[in-house]
Amino acid sequence: MEKLLFDFISKYITLTADEEKALIDLNIFRSFKKGTLLLAEGQKSNNGYFVLKGCIRIYYMIDGEEKTTAFYTEMEGFTPPGVVDKKPSKFYVSCVEDSILTISDPSMEEEIFQKFPKFETMCRVLSEELLVKQQLDFDTFKTSSPEQRYLKLLENRPDLIQRVPQYQLASFLGIKPQSLSRLRARVLEKNKR
Repeated sequence: MEKLLFDFISKYITLTADEEKALIDLNIFRSFKKGTLLLAEGQKSNNGYFVLKGCIRIYYMIDGEEKTTAFYTEMEGFTPPGVVDKKPSKFYVSCVEDSILTISDPSMEEEIFQKFPKFETMCRVLSEELLVKQQLDFDTFKTSSPEQRYLKLLENRPDLIQRVPQYQLASFLGIKPQSLSRLRARVLEKNKR
C-alpha cells in the first residue's frame, strides 16, 4: 500500500526515508469492502480520502432517487466540504468496489506540513489540479448532450464502464438507466458503420 502512495507522491516531490516513515507512522491506510458507506447525509466528517485501489462514489438522495455526481478511482483524492465548513454532509460517500484508501484529517495534515513543508506545496499543487479538472468536467457536463457525455466518459475514463453499475453510470451522466442502454446501443451501431 505504501509503495502505491510513495510512487504517486514521487511524481511531485522526492521523499526522504524520514518522510516516508512519518507517513507510515500516521497509520492512514484503510481497507473497505464494496458497499461500505464512508459518509452519510447529515453526518459530520473530518476525513479526507485518497484512493490507492478501488472506487468511491459521491451521490445525493433526491426524492428517493440516487443522483451520482462523482467517482474517484486510483490516485484521486476527495475532501468533503464539511471538513472545511464543519457542516453536516449533504451527500453520501460509498465504496463501489473493495477499496484501499488513505484517510487523513486536518490535524494530521497540519502536523505533516509543519514537519515537512514540501508536503503542503504538493497538496496545493494537487488541489489546483483538482479544481481545474472539476471546473472542466462541470463545464463539459453543462454544455454537452447525454451522448456527448457518454462519449467523453468512454474517452477519458473507460474503466468506469466496466467497474460501475449501469444505474450509477446513468445517474452520473444525468439520464435514466433505460436511456443509457439505448445510448450505448446507438453508439455501438455508429461504430460498426
